[in-house]
Amino acid sequence: GVWACPTPARAPGGPGGRSLKAPSGSFFGTNLTADRTHGIGAWSDAEIEGAIRRGVLRDGSVESPVMPYYRYAGMADSDLRDLIAYLRSLTPAAVPNRPHEIELPFPRLMFRGWRLLFAGDLEPPAEPPSGALARGRYLSDHVSICGDCHTPRNRFGAPVEDLYLAGTDDGPLGEVVPNITSDRETGIGSWDLGDIEILLEMGMKPNFDNVQGLMAEVIDGVGGGTGYADASAADRKAIAEYIRQVPPIVHKVRGQGSG
Repeated sequence: GVWACPTPARAPGGPGGRSLKAPSGSFFGTNLTADRTHGIGAWSDAEIEGAIRRGVLRDGSVESPVMPYYRYAGMADSDLRDLIAYLRSLTPAAVPNRPHEIELPFPRLMFRGWRLLFAGDLEPPAEPPSGALARGRYLSDHVSICGDCHTPRNRFGAPVEDLYLAGTDDGPLGEVVPNITSDRETGIGSWDLGDIEILLEMGMKPNFDNVQGLMAEVIDGVGGGTGYADASAADRKAIAEYIRQVPPIVHKVRGQGSG
């Protein structure tokens, strides 16, 4: 089955949920449990698929790109079915959703325009790729969505693909997100395969320091959900092998050195 590493901003939300500040406003995680009133218990599989892959809600409106549907668009059909089945298994929680605080005129029109300009058009495979390197890329880009945090964004909130996985000083919740390309000076090019696997499993860096903040949460899992630590060793190795060969990009991020 599929596993994923949601950011706290997309964990089941409510009045006390953590917010994610974006150029277009503040966004709050929504209730994804099987509750029929506040969650997605009354949604059809097709409606859930539309929200995950295409950013289209039940009423036909387009979601904010804070929900990275444009990355999940490449998730394999079989993995998406597993994900929907998992969401339906969550215990219903009667927690109302907190309205987003959007700072845009005509936001739904703006979000529709963003999708046309930046979302692209991915054709998902029926099944995930089986080769180690191809699977590592698939998991990184469309399941655990590493680029959602590790790739910087432009003024419109769109990923700057020329800096793919090169880190940013202004990541989610204002955190610094490191460069994880293979550059030896500003990235993790000096790490070996095992170093990356250990970090994904236990959160430990080669210098024996532990990761903190959001990365620690997506390793351990958020709110009882699964994280990298719960993935199979084979999947962690596939991700590590893929990350190791990402082309080096010289991009210095605050506090990051070579090792």
